[in-house]
Amino acid sequence: MPKFLLTTAQGIEDIAAKEIERILSDLVLKIKIRPWGIEGRILLETKEGYYLDEKGKKRPISIGEVLTKNSRTLHRIISLLTVSRARNLEEIENVTREVDIEAYLKEKESFGVRAERFGSHEFRSVDIARVVGRIIQEKTKAPVNLDHPAVIIRAELIGDIFILGVDITGDHSLHRRPWRVYDHPAHLKASIANALIELSKPEGIFADPFCGSGTIPIELALRGYKNRIICLEKFRKHLTGAKMNAIAAGVFDKIEFVLGDATKLSKYVEEVNTVVSNLPYGLKIGKKGMIPKLYSEFFSELSKVLNGRGVFITTEKNAIEKAIEEHGFKILEKRIIGHGGLDVHCYVIR
Repeated sequence: MPKFLLTTAQGIEDIAAKEIERILSDLVLKIKIRPWGIEGRILLETKEGYYLDEKGKKRPISIGEVLTKNSRTLHRIISLLTVSRARNLEEIENVTREVDIEAYLKEKESFGVRAERFGSHEFRSVDIARVVGRIIQEKTKAPVNLDHPAVIIRAELIGDIFILGVDITGDHSLHRRPWRVYDHPAHLKASIANALIELSKPEGIFADPFCGSGTIPIELALRGYKNRIICLEKFRKHLTGAKMNAIAAGVFDKIEFVLGDATKLSKYVEEVNTVVSNLPYGLKIGKKGMIPKLYSEFFSELSKVLNGRGVFITTEKNAIEKAIEEHGFKILEKRIIGHGGLDVHCYVIR
């Protein structure tokens, strides 16, 4: 049965797993989050699936293509070749020799190895790539093309867990959306934006009061959300960028763009049912000392208009928890999400 190793942001593995189950339905045999204790990974085992083409002929379903087309929370889809313990390059070489790589790589197809290493080792990622590439070339005679390979082999060593697979995704992670023509200095990954949307269980009027380049509202609109979506941003430059992104995504007419200050939220909306936002924090605004006052003023305004759930992420744990408590909100859920090399705190409130 086909096995896949899927990657996503740390801390949203359970949300991604539920999305996978919705997409694949009864094709899923087994799904496990954080296999071998590795965060940001999902192990998926599926049945063989089939469909009838326009001529009524039975064709196999490509699980990788289905997930690539439909997932909003995954980063990479890797067809799993093997998982084994390996403590050094010799053991990595031995494991690679045992893999039936010929079934995935034709003699004249070019390939490239993308290797990553996490933990303390006496060798580098490039050394893993060199060893794995040499063995694959010996077994298949396939040419190496590091720039534009027809087949990408992904080799990961995480501690002493060695993972080898065929990367169906390609060199660009799925979280990199083609609609992003304007980059906010601290934009949110689209995969995390969708996880926050899932946590919010959106209904009614939806707002992102610190919308930046518009990632959250745009991703919500792309999901076919039928109610009002408000993208509020204080800085004209970023709001213009959000509009550019929405045009590129084809959802400009689905979003209301408002130039305004989130600490005066009640000036722009009388009531809102769902609020989701990536809050400003020290690294984003450059003046960490401003954060407690900013959060207090924002949650004060939010208490006047929110009739439903809010979901927020920030690095400023103490400041947000104080503001939430001060203004009468209840924390329904907390979790930590890995984003841009930082551990950000996520809060679901009502």
